[in-house]
Amino acid sequence: MINLFEVAETNKMIEQENLDVRTITMGISLLDCMDHNLEIICQNIYKKITTLANDLVKTGNDIEKKYGVPIVNKRISVTPIGFVGASACKSIEDFVLIAKTLDRCAKETGVNFIGGYSAIVSKGMTTAEELLIRSIPKAMKETELVCSSVNVGSTKTGINMDAVKLMGEIIKETAYLTKDKDSIGCAKLVVLCNAPDDNPFMAGAYHGVSEADSIINVGVSGPGVVKNAIAKAKGKDFGELCEIIKKTAFKITRVGQLVAMEASKQLNVPFGIIDLSLAPTPAVGDSIADCLENMGLESVGAPGTTAALAILNDHVKKGGVMASSYVGGLSGAFIPVSEDQGMINAVERGALTLEKLEAMTCVCSVGLDMIAIPGNTSNTIISGIIADEMAIGMINQKTTAVRIIPVIGKDIGEMVEFGGLLGHAPIMPVSKFECKEFINRGGRIPAPIHSFKN
Repeated sequence: MINLFEVAETNKMIEQENLDVRTITMGISLLDCMDHNLEIICQNIYKKITTLANDLVKTGNDIEKKYGVPIVNKRISVTPIGFVGASACKSIEDFVLIAKTLDRCAKETGVNFIGGYSAIVSKGMTTAEELLIRSIPKAMKETELVCSSVNVGSTKTGINMDAVKLMGEIIKETAYLTKDKDSIGCAKLVVLCNAPDDNPFMAGAYHGVSEADSIINVGVSGPGVVKNAIAKAKGKDFGELCEIIKKTAFKITRVGQLVAMEASKQLNVPFGIIDLSLAPTPAVGDSIADCLENMGLESVGAPGTTAALAILNDHVKKGGVMASSYVGGLSGAFIPVSEDQGMINAVERGALTLEKLEAMTCVCSVGLDMIAIPGNTSNTIISGIIADEMAIGMINQKTTAVRIIPVIGKDIGEMVEFGGLLGHAPIMPVSKFECKEFINRGGRIPAPIHSFKN
């Protein structure tokens, strides 16, 4: 039984250590909105989303006042539009019309973002899914609140290298079409392997086809809380350090569980999962990098960084699963560069490189996230970066992702400002050695041997 005493215990975390509920995300199935007529699909989508999510923002605000827990974002995720628009969409413009409908829904309901402008193409692409992917640059340019994701691989199916090649082109085109805003369209676009159906975090959130008609998923955060707990463990051995992280994650997750259950009750929508990811913000003291450095690293990127991140990620999960029976989504530690001041500092001092970040993704929640690179980086090098990250996810049976931003007109060492939770980032160097011949092979990388478990 969760009680108010447990929330009161976290007052210091909220007031002094930046604890918050990062998002309440309502997942909405659009399968019953499908039709052969595009106009009818758009009408159905608008009616269903604005009806079900009408009180989402108000409910989040009411819960925030009731318990004193900051709820930073209220979001919506929907069934991948690659499925929903398959019958009616015959052109890029048709899919963009659905994207604009989603944007209108987001503005009408008052949410921060809406996710699900997505395609699941880990084994192959239908004609409609390829059209959706090719529509992404225009959709990102012509909408404000729509997020897009493309799942190009999984442990069970392997990696669709045709989709990987295409996504290198799409990311570059998206960057170009939104170059007047520092290529920010790419900040709302992510490429994934082993994408979960119940992720509440953008840009990768979508509502899986196995989910209920609507659902409430909650993402909690709290790197500042964990950082301060780790600081108190100075000089203690690894066993004691791990216990401290685990106990802190337990308390954070209980707050998320309380918010999720209350939102489910008020909205009369089933509770789905708690995602207990530690998601940093640009605020000072709300940094994953600071957590790792408090373990004894001179800087993130130093030898030992990957081991420290593995400890953090694993014990956040261990503490979280004791606090809630329904843990899902990504759950662990995020390492987005532009959203974490400690990561930015490490890049600027030369301690953290793209290659080290890739190594760190082997043990953390997601992957290469919110990384700004030179705008003249080639399509095939971007595809090569994606392929490497997808391989890590496929082989290690984990979710990995790439959200990379080739900032048109900017080069290594320059700074790009995205604003808000997206923060700012230095342009990081990328290998100049090409992989064009490798990427142009096409086809599919087969699933690994350990995928055969039946």
